[in-house]
Amino acid sequence: MKTNYEIRYAAHPDDVKSYDTKRIRRDFLIEKVFSPNEVNMVYSMYDRMIAGGVMPVGEVLNLEAIDPLKAPYFLTRREMGIFNVGGPGVVKAGDAVFNLDYKEALYLGSGNREVSFESNDAAHPAKFYFNSLTAHRNYPDRKVTKKDAIVAEMGSLEDSNHRNINKMLVNQVLPTCQLQMGMTELAPGSVWNTMPPHVHSRRMEAYFYFELPEEHAI
Repeated sequence: MKTNYEIRYAAHPDDVKSYDTKRIRRDFLIEKVFSPNEVNMVYSMYDRMIAGGVMPVGEVLNLEAIDPLKAPYFLTRREMGIFNVGGPGVVKAGDAVFNLDYKEALYLGSGNREVSFESNDAAHPAKFYFNSLTAHRNYPDRKVTKKDAIVAEMGSLEDSNHRNINKMLVNQVLPTCQLQMGMTELAPGSVWNTMPPHVHSRRMEAYFYFELPEEHAI
């Protein structure tokens, strides 16, 4: 197995205005999320969020405490949200075992314990996308499915943004410290969710896109 990580620094909004496309892609686009038997992550200086992906293919992959955390375990002072966007897989956190199917989610609270990932079938590997934030207290681990989600229908076909926002790892569904995660599903004929580009003063956001046809890849 292999763990890759990089650190990205925050930028002032006025500075970003001068960035060309190459610079924007370098500083804000995470191109490598999934690769066989690797744990890939980006440590961002925006709220110290970590975004990444784990793709186990015939191996059990461990979540390692990377050097910037200065902690014995990845979750020592952090919480984590995981969405499986591949084949069925298993996440183990300490003595707890969670089976995750496609589009199912898992919340892991802070605490000293080992976390590992594996796929049920190497021919159809799981793809675990994750976000992690610092946490000042612990909340219980919990698996969340779309049946548990609070669904908000928004947009319209006329504006090409008719969509369902599945609020899954949010405070209305389960207690979390800072982390909030959901999954947006576009209706047929709609093509966007995040336009126009925008920011939020209360927290940063990371968007992960999947189910994109190859010809529409970023």
